[in-house]
Amino acid sequence: MTSSTGDAVTSSPIPISSATAGRFEWAGYAAALWAATYGVAALVWTVTGHGFPFGTNDSNQMALLRNIPPDVGAPVFAGVLLATAVAAFAMAGRHAVRLHGAPRILLLGLGWTVAAALLVIVPTVSVMTLTGYAPMLILGAPFGWPDVDYSRVFTWSLLNQAWCMIGGYLLAFAVLSWQRRGRGACPRCGRDHDASPAERARVVTWGRRATAVAVVVPLFYAVSRYAWVLHIPLGADQALLRSLWESGAVWAGAGLATFAVVGSVLTLGLVQRWGEVFPRWMPGLAGRRVPVKLATIPVAYVAPIVVTGGLALVTSPQMWRMVGNDKVLIFTHALWPLWGIALAVAGYGYYLRRRGACLACGRNG
Repeated sequence: MTSSTGDAVTSSPIPISSATAGRFEWAGYAAALWAATYGVAALVWTVTGHGFPFGTNDSNQMALLRNIPPDVGAPVFAGVLLATAVAAFAMAGRHAVRLHGAPRILLLGLGWTVAAALLVIVPTVSVMTLTGYAPMLILGAPFGWPDVDYSRVFTWSLLNQAWCMIGGYLLAFAVLSWQRRGRGACPRCGRDHDASPAERARVVTWGRRATAVAVVVPLFYAVSRYAWVLHIPLGADQALLRSLWESGAVWAGAGLATFAVVGSVLTLGLVQRWGEVFPRWMPGLAGRRVPVKLATIPVAYVAPIVVTGGLALVTSPQMWRMVGNDKVLIFTHALWPLWGIALAVAGYGYYLRRRGACLACGRNG
């Protein structure tokens, strides 16, 4: 196989600068330490019978793990996470194990499965809700609004969910780096000798299409919440609408709707010029290039919690009892997993389109 310049391409790994190698090889060790620490904590929960923060111990009935009893969940967490710690350590650094065939597939399968579970299965809809309410909580705190007992917001379960998400990101980064190195690519950026411009262009094109989906889906949710503010029972009966007004929850819904609209507009920036260069009306930033991470980091955070929120809501008996069989309200939530997946694809396409030369391997394009 030859490159676009006609030079012969070998299957040897891309040379990595030793000066920059340490900047990204820490993830495997960090993931191993995280998994070992949390695995030991789960082992303590197993032995003592106390402390497991999920399953039936969690009062949130819109959690995907809501039906798991502690005497089952704690030992499962302990066993899986301790095994994951060993796997992450085996994938850490430039001298990680080199596997081929079935063993490599099994190790990758374990790593990606646990990472996905930590990012999508363990968190509850509370993470997404708190993210949506955060602007109101921050801006209103000095004025005592909204009237919230923060000890009931930042619970033991929520803190564990946040900690699990951190572990999920560390593990995903570690597995991805090891997977790339195993195929001879740069573990930091994923570029390899066989990189095809046509293939990369295809991913970018899919990213643009996914952006359209990620822009439209949250607007369905926003329309229903704004309709409630206007006393239009879209997706809700009169009794539910009346209770929302009496409790003031209708304004919380409007706040989340506004968050969804703002997110939709910002998502549009992934395919617009102002998503690459700050517009002229922004003092001090006008004309400067938008940092790639300013877009990709929020996408990496929001995408999994949207998927989690959608799955939790549509599988929750409490949600179905509340809305009955109303197709409008169910539809707006059932689309959230699609929203999260589309957002992730859109963000990846944006990253591929805008990334510069890699600090580790020096390759561009």
